[in-house]
Amino acid sequence: MTENTLKMTFEVTAHRLDAHGSQADCKDAKITLDTDLAGRRDAFNPAELLLAALSACMIKSIERVTPLLKFNLRGVEVRMHGVRQDVPPKMASIRYEIVVDTDESDQRLNLLHDNVKKYGTVFNTVAPGTELDGVLRRQSSRDAGATQ
Repeated sequence: MTENTLKMTFEVTAHRLDAHGSQADCKDAKITLDTDLAGRRDAFNPAELLLAALSACMIKSIERVTPLLKFNLRGVEVRMHGVRQDVPPKMASIRYEIVVDTDESDQRLNLLHDNVKKYGTVFNTVAPGTELDGVLRRQSSRDAGATQ
């Protein structure tokens, strides 16, 4: 990428509502943030937001490349598991499983996974500082029953 290439920019504003939560605003969207020291069940905390952002990045990468690869799919689910270390505080590891409902071959599934890892903005931001590892696999009949 050359210096003259335009870069995408993003804007998010977050503000404290009270001691129990905050709100982030972007475009026409709002999201409640769990910034309560005791935690809250109805909002994502910062670590969960990171995992959600990574999940969204993976799904968006899949949406971007499936037309180019002529890859047929019926659905995608991303499952994340993050482990936080205390000193220094950081996400030490993230394990993911991308489950794709498709009849495509295993070789095509591997190609899709390679594209997710290669072209995902959040993926490539998180990967250098975190042990990031996972699989992309075909949905099984067991998975299908669990998601209905």
